[in-house]
Amino acid sequence: MNTYENCDGLDLASAVRRGETSPTELLQEAIARIKTRNPVFNCVAYYDEDIGRKSIEQASRSGPFYGVPFLLKDIGATAAGMPLGNGSRFFKGIVSSEDSELVTRYRRAGLAIFGTTTTPEFAVNCTTEALVYGGPTRNPWDVSRSSGGSSGGAAASVAAGIVPVAHGGDGGGSLRIPASACGLFGFKPSRMRTPTGPNGGEGWGGLAGDHVVSRSVRDSAAALDFSQGADDGTPYTAPLFAGSYLKAVGETPRQLRIGLVTRSPSGETTHPDCVAAAEDVAALCASLGHIVEPIDFPAAIDYERFGHAMRLIVASGTASAVQAREQALGRKATEDDLEPSIFTAVDFARRHSAVEYFEAVSLMHSTGRHLGRLMRQYDVLLTPTLTAPPVELGVYAADKEYVAHRSATLKYTAFLPYFNASGQPAMSIPLNWNSAGLPIGVQFAAAQGDEALLFSLAGQLEAARPWFHRRPANLP
Repeated sequence: MNTYENCDGLDLASAVRRGETSPTELLQEAIARIKTRNPVFNCVAYYDEDIGRKSIEQASRSGPFYGVPFLLKDIGATAAGMPLGNGSRFFKGIVSSEDSELVTRYRRAGLAIFGTTTTPEFAVNCTTEALVYGGPTRNPWDVSRSSGGSSGGAAASVAAGIVPVAHGGDGGGSLRIPASACGLFGFKPSRMRTPTGPNGGEGWGGLAGDHVVSRSVRDSAAALDFSQGADDGTPYTAPLFAGSYLKAVGETPRQLRIGLVTRSPSGETTHPDCVAAAEDVAALCASLGHIVEPIDFPAAIDYERFGHAMRLIVASGTASAVQAREQALGRKATEDDLEPSIFTAVDFARRHSAVEYFEAVSLMHSTGRHLGRLMRQYDVLLTPTLTAPPVELGVYAADKEYVAHRSATLKYTAFLPYFNASGQPAMSIPLNWNSAGLPIGVQFAAAQGDEALLFSLAGQLEAARPWFHRRPANLP
């Protein structure tokens, strides 16, 4: 199918409905690209054509994505009969026994799930270089550079044209980081907008949530239309949205008051390419009639304390997962089972008390209060997505002690995790490429529960400066 890579997911599903292709042909197109491109980019952890064919049978024919090939991240959402390794040698060989609620909804949307994408070990990194996959995941725009993380395999698989849209998760920027690095649209919904059941409660104290990375805005919106909402027994959920996110994409937003933040909360210098991208998009927004005002993040948010709190919450979640696996295997994890950053993260968590964990979660909540008050003055905030262009492979490899490693990665992703703490929706949009041809994303965030506003703005920006035609050159 010559047009496979010229279509987004909704276009492919429309072609199926018109009888121009079939779900089986689309699956074969995706697998053919895995065979030629995955050896170069190392972004797909597992795939199975038979599972894909069965998934086509399970998918709803009335869903907007009927027949569209789809990959799950190798952590988080589960699909019956598919491996879920968490990017870890210690979890290798685990096969999921049931669909998670999110996967049930993806099937209802018509998606044909047939494999998984790579992720850093336990999704605790801003680059995807887990040892379990036999090598790093490479950025399709420049194979010497990182595709980002922790949904780096998802982003690389979309940027490489293997699938038009892929599942990911975001606990500190993990959808927005790889979207920026790979020239894609990455959207983090409000806290608990998407389901975590039947076995999950909240991820990383409410920091983490699931959605997709895509080439088009509308694919992301349509996916959220089908995946959003409370599931049985959820501990809490995002405010109910009764409208359509897909419809919002085509609606021109009202005149918005936009707060432009280019000063990194870490206090370190943001790369000129990233500042220039944010300022360029601010000018584009102004040309569309919006009001843009330069501001800073609230001074009351202490970057160092925030960083420690986040490290503790993430390490605690990781230690809990490792402990459950230790109990199942009847032995302790060793340095041969876990990468150095993760092995020392488990020790870090075990050396802190329940009181300290409680204080860390409380600090996240106070961060949300500070940002919530800021959102009384602005409809959206605009920032660079990352503090530098896509980094070379190895720069953030997990071969270092946990605290030092996470401290370094937080400087690279400094603009992102505040919105995980606050629970606000945030997105990275691919409106800029630098002189080296590398994508440079910009981030927008709205008030909690206001995803529709972000989708409207994204649709307006996509129409004003389309990016869908931009793809890496010389794909295998």
